[in-house]
Amino acid sequence: MESGDLSRALQYYKEAVKLKPTFSDAYLNLGNVYKALGMAAEAIVCYQRALQSKPDYAMAYGNLASIYYEQGNLDIAINHYRQAITYDTGFLEAYNNLGNALKDAGKVEEAIHCYRQCLSLQPSHPQALTNLGNIYMEWNMMSAAAQCYKATLSVTTGLSAPFNNLAIIYKQQGNHADAISCYNEVLRIDPLAADGLVNRGNTYKEIGRVNEAIQDYSHAIAIRPNMAEAHANLASAYKDSGHVEAAIKSYRQALAIRPDFPEATCNLLHTLQCVCDWDDRKRMFIEVDGILRRQIKTSVIPSVQPFHAIAYPLDPILALEISRKYAAHCSVIASRFSLPAFNHPLPLKIKSSGGNKRLKIGYVSSDFGNHPLSHLMGSVFGMHNRQNMEVFCYALSPNDGTEWRLRTQSEAEHFKDVSAMASDVIARLINEDQIQILINLNGYTKGARNEIFAMQPAPIQVSYMGFPGTTGANYIQYLVTDEFVSPLKYSHIYSEKLVHVPHCYFVNDYKQKNLDVLDPNCRPKRSAYGLPEDKFIFGCFNQLYKMDPEIFTTWCNILKRVPNSALWLLRFPAAGEMRLRAYAAAQGVKPDQIIFTDVATKNEHIRRCSLADLCLDTPLCNAHTTGTDVLWAGLPMVTLPLEKMATRVAGSLCLATGVGEEMIVNSMQEYEDRAVSLALNPAKLQDLTNRLKQSRLSCPLFDTSRWVTNLERAYLKMWNLYCAGQQPQHFKVTEDDSEYPYDH
Repeated sequence: MESGDLSRALQYYKEAVKLKPTFSDAYLNLGNVYKALGMAAEAIVCYQRALQSKPDYAMAYGNLASIYYEQGNLDIAINHYRQAITYDTGFLEAYNNLGNALKDAGKVEEAIHCYRQCLSLQPSHPQALTNLGNIYMEWNMMSAAAQCYKATLSVTTGLSAPFNNLAIIYKQQGNHADAISCYNEVLRIDPLAADGLVNRGNTYKEIGRVNEAIQDYSHAIAIRPNMAEAHANLASAYKDSGHVEAAIKSYRQALAIRPDFPEATCNLLHTLQCVCDWDDRKRMFIEVDGILRRQIKTSVIPSVQPFHAIAYPLDPILALEISRKYAAHCSVIASRFSLPAFNHPLPLKIKSSGGNKRLKIGYVSSDFGNHPLSHLMGSVFGMHNRQNMEVFCYALSPNDGTEWRLRTQSEAEHFKDVSAMASDVIARLINEDQIQILINLNGYTKGARNEIFAMQPAPIQVSYMGFPGTTGANYIQYLVTDEFVSPLKYSHIYSEKLVHVPHCYFVNDYKQKNLDVLDPNCRPKRSAYGLPEDKFIFGCFNQLYKMDPEIFTTWCNILKRVPNSALWLLRFPAAGEMRLRAYAAAQGVKPDQIIFTDVATKNEHIRRCSLADLCLDTPLCNAHTTGTDVLWAGLPMVTLPLEKMATRVAGSLCLATGVGEEMIVNSMQEYEDRAVSLALNPAKLQDLTNRLKQSRLSCPLFDTSRWVTNLERAYLKMWNLYCAGQQPQHFKVTEDDSEYPYDH
C-alpha cells in the first residue's frame, strides 16, 4: 500500500483475513485500502470486523469516525471519535478530528476543549493550532487567532492556510505590509494559488499600488480563466487607473462567468455612469435597486458603496440603510481589536470651576494634502480661537509634500501623522489626548478609517464636510449642515442629529488662498481653451458620473432654444466625451455646440470658469467644490434641489452669496426655462453677474473667519448639552455668543 499499488495491497490483505479471520490489523489495513479507493461502504464493513476481533481498537474507531464525518453523519462520527479516545487517551488525531466534528455540529465550546486537549498532549500540533485559530478568528478574537497561526508556522513548514489567515488579520487591522508578506509566503508555497494572487492584489489596490494589483489579478486569471472574482477585481483596478473601457470589458467578463454577481453588476453600473453610457441604464438601476433591497434584509454588506449611492436616483431611505450597513461593518472591524471601552473626559463645562480651559477638538482625515477638502478647509484649522479651542489634526495619509499639507501642519496647533499606525493605536492616541469632540472629515470617501470612530475614543463624534450624506452610524451623534441642505422635514433620512450652522455649511478658503483670481487683469482668453468668442457659453465642470439622461436632454433642449450657444464640459473622464457627443447629436445638437476641455490646476480652473456665461448644475448630485469655484469666479448658475443632501448643496451655496434666489428652481421645466431666459436676456444676466461679483468679499459664503466662529458655537452647544446630561438633539446655531456660554 505504501508503494501506491492499491490493487496488490487489496489482494494481499484479503488473503490475510481469509487465512486469519480474527486478524484485526489486516481488517484495519483492508479498510484503509477501500477508503483510499473511495469504497466507503466496504471500508466501514472492514473497520467493524476489526472491532469485532478487537473491541478496544482505538484506530479502527477513529478511521470509522472519519468516514462517517466525510459522509456528514456528524453524530455517529462524534460518538466513534469519543470511543477512540476512551481506548487511547493519547490519540492526538482523534482529539483534533473530534474537535472538527463538534465545530461542524455547532458545539464550538466542546470543539475548543478538544483542540486544547490535543495541544496539552502535543503543544506543537499544527492542525489543532490552526483549527483553534480559525475559531478565534470567527469569534473576532484576532489577537488570539494570530497567536495560534504564528505558533503553527513556528512548528511546521509548507502550510499556506495559516499565512493566508494571518494576512487577513493584518489587513483588517490596517497592517498592509505584513499582510503582503504573508501572501508572498502563500504564493511561495503554492505559486499557482489564484486565491492568494487575488488577495494580494486586493491588498496592493487598497494601498494604491494599482499596477501591481493588475499584475496579480491578470496572473490569477491566467491560472483560472473562469475565476469571476479575479475579473471583477481586475476591472476595479483598471477603473482606478483610468482605463475605464478595459474596466467595463472585465466587469462584463465576470458577469458572463457568474451572472448572479451583485458586486460586479453594481460596479459595472457605476463605471458605465462614469462614462455616460446610458444605453441600459433604466433596466440596470431597477436590477441594482432589487439587489440592494435584498441585501439590506440580510447580513450582506450592500454592493453599492454609500459614496456611489449619493449620486444615484435611489430612495433616500434606501441610501440611509446602505450607510447603516456600512457603519455596522465598521463596528465589526472595530470589535476585532478587542479594545475595552474608553474612559472619556468628564462632562465639565469649559472654563467652569474644575473644567477645562479650552475645548479639545480633533479632526480626522486622509485628505490633509492636495485634495479638495484641504483646498476648501486649509485655513480653518489655524483660524480657530486658541483661547477657547485646542485643535488636533490626525492625518490618515502620509505627507504628500504639497503646500496644502505643509500649511495645515504649520497652522494647526497639534498635527499628528498617524498614517502608519493601526486603527486601535490611533483610537488610543485620540483618547489619551482627551479629545472631547471628534470630527470625521472622510465619511465614506477614499482613505476613510471609520472603525476608529466605531471604537468611540471621544464622547461626542461628528460628521462634517467630506461626505454629503448620512453615515448611518450610531457612534456619530451629529452632522454639521444647514437649514437649506438638510431641512428638519427631511431629518428622517439621517441617522445623526442635524446641526444647522448659519448661511451655508460648506466652508471654503478662497478669500485667503485664491484672492488673486478676482484680479480682472488675470482673466484668461476664450481662445486659450478653444472657446468661440461669439457664442453664449453654458458650462458644467462636474465629473461626468453626476450626469444622467434627463439633465443632459434638458441641456440639449436649452442649446436648441438659445441661438448661437454651446455647452462647455470637462473631460472628467475623457472616456465619456465620445458618448456625450453622440447623445447630443442624436438630440439634434450641432457638433460645435459641445466643447470639451481638460482638467486644470485649481487656480487656473477657477480663473477660466469666468469665461462661461452661465453654469448649469447637475440635480442628482450637485456641484459642491466646483459650485464654490464658479461662484467665486463670479459665474451665476442654475440649480434644482431635490431631497437628499448631495442634491441641495449648490442651492445653499447660491443663497449664501446673498443673490442666490434667482439661481434656484423647483422643477426640470423651470430649470430649462430659467437657463433660456437668462441667456436670452443679457441685461438681466449681466445684472445678476455684477451683483454676484460685488458680493464675493462681503457675503457669508466666502467669509471663512465668520464660518469658523459659527462652527465653534456649534461645538460649544454640543459640549454643553453633553455636560447637562442631555441626549444629542437637533439644534440651530445663531450668530449670538450669549447663547453659547462657557460657564453657565
